[in-house]
Amino acid sequence: MISVVLATHNEQKNIESCLASVKKFADEIIIVDGESTDKTVELAKKLGAKVYSTTNKNNFHINKQMAMDKAKGELVLQLDADEIVDEQLAAFIQETHQRLLGGEQLPSAWWVRRKNLFFGRFLQKGGQYPDPVIRLYQKGKARLPQKDVHEQMEVDGEVGWAEGHFLHYSNPSFSEYLRKFNTYTSFTAQKLYDAKKKPSLGMAFSYYFWKPLTTFCSLYIRHKGFVDGFAGFLFALFSGLHFPVAYIKLREHYEQDHRSP
Repeated sequence: MISVVLATHNEQKNIESCLASVKKFADEIIIVDGESTDKTVELAKKLGAKVYSTTNKNNFHINKQMAMDKAKGELVLQLDADEIVDEQLAAFIQETHQRLLGGEQLPSAWWVRRKNLFFGRFLQKGGQYPDPVIRLYQKGKARLPQKDVHEQMEVDGEVGWAEGHFLHYSNPSFSEYLRKFNTYTSFTAQKLYDAKKKPSLGMAFSYYFWKPLTTFCSLYIRHKGFVDGFAGFLFALFSGLHFPVAYIKLREHYEQDHRSP
């Protein structure tokens, strides 16, 4: 059995195309939905998914792991709703499953390459390709640490490379990118606050100047983001701006503490 697992929250724009790309090989589709207020759940059920409802968490990897825990297949694909499995990857998954059933010794999990859409184009440089993620694994041999929104799975055993790609439509518009930018900077600020990282002169220098500069230079120059034109410039710029915005939000946390009675 091949299981496909997802965590969702208000993904009605993506869920149909996502599930359509796995329909021909998925024996079960497990979705853990975090309080969607749109038609995500309704559409997913129409497409044959088993949907489990829970709260929407800042670290959505918690809900991803919940979905992974419910999978029954020998081979599991963890997918995001804004991703599509291309034909080459679909064929690789089916072939791998047959090899697994045949008793062949295979890796515990596989890296999957991603093509990331940003500002109307799939980025080729800037550290955004091949953007490998561990998402295909043998049941019971991989898990999410659930500590960060960009973490990789922990795997018991060897990790191989899958053929094919995810087509990642995470930022179909710049406004959508900014919405996620706000979410991720808030998550970073909360992590710093929970770790009792207090604003200081040294931290301000790092988050206002050093981290933005080195991030931009790394993505735009070292990783040749300039090849992607204006989209590459924007991606490098806002990747750097993540740090000062997160720091400002961290300061807000402490200012609210001082105002509290």
